[in-house]
Amino acid sequence: MKIAFYGSSLLSSYWNGAATYYRGILKALAAHGHEITFYEPDAFDRQQHRDIDPPSYAKVVVYPATSDALAKVLEAGGDADVVVKASGVGVFDTELLQGILRHPDAIRIFWDVDAAATLDEMRHDANHPIHSALGDLDMVLTYGGGPPVINAYQGFGAKRCIPVYNALDPETHHPAPRNDRFAADLGLLANRLPDREARIEEFFLRAAALLPDRKFMLGGNGWHDKPMTENVRAIGHVGTADHNAFNCTPNAVLNVARDSMANIGFSPATRVFEAAGAAACLITDAWEGIEQFLKPDEEVLVARDGQDVAEHLKALTPERARAIGDAALARVLAEHTYELRGHQVHAILTEQRARMSVPA
Repeated sequence: MKIAFYGSSLLSSYWNGAATYYRGILKALAAHGHEITFYEPDAFDRQQHRDIDPPSYAKVVVYPATSDALAKVLEAGGDADVVVKASGVGVFDTELLQGILRHPDAIRIFWDVDAAATLDEMRHDANHPIHSALGDLDMVLTYGGGPPVINAYQGFGAKRCIPVYNALDPETHHPAPRNDRFAADLGLLANRLPDREARIEEFFLRAAALLPDRKFMLGGNGWHDKPMTENVRAIGHVGTADHNAFNCTPNAVLNVARDSMANIGFSPATRVFEAAGAAACLITDAWEGIEQFLKPDEEVLVARDGQDVAEHLKALTPERARAIGDAALARVLAEHTYELRGHQVHAILTEQRARMSVPA
């Protein structure tokens, strides 16, 4: 099928945590023979911070963030069999959503890469554009959320809501040699965002304060003016090409969910699978559903707060860290690859096309 996908960016992970997810899913879909065009706006300096060149598995159209350019890319998707509007494009989100609804012969999908936050907005805003769009959309796909998200979207009127979880592309994220630039006892890769900052203060910065003799490393945008203890080193944006070395070098790496994802559960971030794919020893904040993806104490360490993180670090030997990382890698290769997610989405699209081909 021809797929027109309107998202934030495929080429750049700069202020764009969904990039890895898009790349993994679309690469896997292309392997099933789908012809994909990804439309992304030239916004937020992402094009100046590209991580990859245009890939072979999708045609990428970068358009100016103007109304005229928006109209042209929406018209260009008119011959697609599937039109997808992803959440969080950042510019023209409402107009893009309304635009894909003007293609009634196509499978029309809203793909929510931050469902917990979107649903929270919908609960507090009766005029949110998703409310009026749900009746015309064929389905909502999400990259997490489990039963709470499915029930919430269907309660708002979605015809179908199906989670397509984050995963691993083993060709992209895999064990790599150590890089002394990333040497630390604990590493965290996270942009500074309002709905995660307090949790990072608790799980990362508090742990650093409790262990002044240990080294902590913080990668990501926005931390340059954040007060931190002397044992924390903030290194700024880390490009995707360096993520494997970032995950493989520290004794352990930390995942901290955003507020909404932690509250709703069943929402593993891309970082979880990137770290597991690199055979890193991962410590994650506690959230419901972690057992669906990795087994606590054997494939991942789970922390309820910064004190727990500190206790994990104090008890963690290099041998145990390697054992946990190796077990996590084996688990994600067996159950959580983008190849498997691609099979899932291909089956969803094939079934939906068959449904639409049956006369009413």
